Amino acid sequence: MKKSLPNELIQNFLKHKLTLALAESCTCGLVAAQLAPATGVSEVLLGSVVTYHPEAKQQLLGVKKATLTTYSAESQQTTNEMALGLHRHLPKADVCVAVTGLCGPGRSETPEKPVGTVFVTILFQGKAHEYREAFAGTGDALRQRATEFIYEKLTELLERQQLAPG
Repeated sequence: MKKSLPNELIQNFLKHKLTLALAESCTCGLVAAQLAPATGVSEVLLGSVVTYHPEAKQQLLGVKKATLTTYSAESQQTTNEMALGLHRHLPKADVCVAVTGLCGPGRSETPEKPVGTVFVTILFQGKAHEYREAFAGTGDALRQRATEFIYEKLTELLERQQLAPG
């Protein structure tokens, strides 16, 4: 990852006068941690919660047990509920990001959802932007790639915002 990417992202948030909140699972707080050194981060980042275990997703973000049972903790449905729950707790956040996925072998690993599958939901301007990506690697490399992916998608959304009329 370019070292300047987190700083450029924060500067872009500042330019648009937007705030950010994060709900991280598979990235274990890496998205927030890599933003921390950026100039102006305290004006942008309202908070980040790491909800690695399904029980934390339920208790802290209001993810429904039925969603976890039906789709698993590593699913787009779960990520959507994580983002909505985050926004309920931090309604002043202009952008809410939730991420979950498989950075190692586990119960929900299947041929259709192998290790490296990551789900991201970005709530921005009343719309949920949903992403499902499959990255190669294991552990730390997957967490880093997922983090970079989130920064890239946030940058794209902010660039679209800048180009939007009005």
